[in-house]
Order: sequence, then C-alpha cells, then structure tokens
Amino acid sequence: MHSYRNEAEIKQALGIESWRNLSKAKMIRFAMMMPDMDAELALKVIEQFPAFAEFATGVVGAMKKMHKSTLLANKESQDRFHQSCEEMREILKVELSKDGLSFDEKKYFIEQIQATLKMEYQKDTENKQFLDGALKKLLVGVAFVGALGVAFVGGKMVAETKDSPEDEASLEA
Repeated sequence: MHSYRNEAEIKQALGIESWRNLSKAKMIRFAMMMPDMDAELALKVIEQFPAFAEFATGVVGAMKKMHKSTLLANKESQDRFHQSCEEMREILKVELSKDGLSFDEKKYFIEQIQATLKMEYQKDTENKQFLDGALKKLLVGVAFVGALGVAFVGGKMVAETKDSPEDEASLEA
C-alpha cells in the first residue's frame, strides 16, 4: 500500500500534469486512492477540482443513461427471443395438426413445443438475474459517487470548523 505525501505524488500516480487534466476515469481512480492519503491532502486536492459537484452529477447521469440503454437493449433482445419461440410453436402446431401422424410423430412435436416453453422459462429466469445484477451495479456506482460527494462536503466542513475561531475559544475554556 502506497501512502501519498503530497499533490505531486498523486498527480504522478494519475499520470497528469494539472488537476484540469483529470478525466472522469482518473477522478474515479483518484477516489480509489483516497484511503492511501492524509485527509487534509485529499481535501486540498478535491478543492482544486473545477466543478466537483457538476462532475459527480454528470457521473451519476452517465451511469443512469448507460443503465437505461442496457435495459432497452435487453428488452429488445428478450422480445425477439420470445417472438422466435412463439413462431416456432406456431410452426410445430401446424405440423402437429396434420392428418396421418403416428403417435411418435405427435409426441415429437409436443416435446418440441414443451422445449420452447422450457427455453422461455430459462431465459426469463436468466433475464431476471441479469436485471438484478445490473440494478445492483448501478446502485453501487451511485452510492460510490454519493459517498465521494459526502466525503468532499464533510471534509470541507471539517476544514472550515478546524479554522473557526469559535472552536479555538471553546477549546481554551
């Protein structure tokens, strides 16, 4: 575990020359590095970010947009799959309704219809697991950005309180 002592070490680790060069990806990397730096140093660095709140809101917005896009693509895929299964069952029903089929042929078509139903059930279960995982990832990401915001605001409040003359007077009393 590396302990960062100053801003220059943090910039070097992030591969940037200035805080203005901090991309969203590097901002997230910075947040992951925060436990390895002194709280005052972390606060000092965060205060230099041009628009921290705007950045955090943008990250959450981008995550929501990506989640929505994933859900839409998933729904379209699910709809196509279910439509294909329904079309397959319709073909099998037509074949099953033909005259002169043997018992084994009828049994085969019925088994194929059952197989499509089983595939749909499995796909539905798989989809619910996918949606659950996608929602959990979104919630973890939003919580992370929220925690980063709380750390920023909380750190600012601690720094302001530390510099407050009233605190010094109450400590002396």
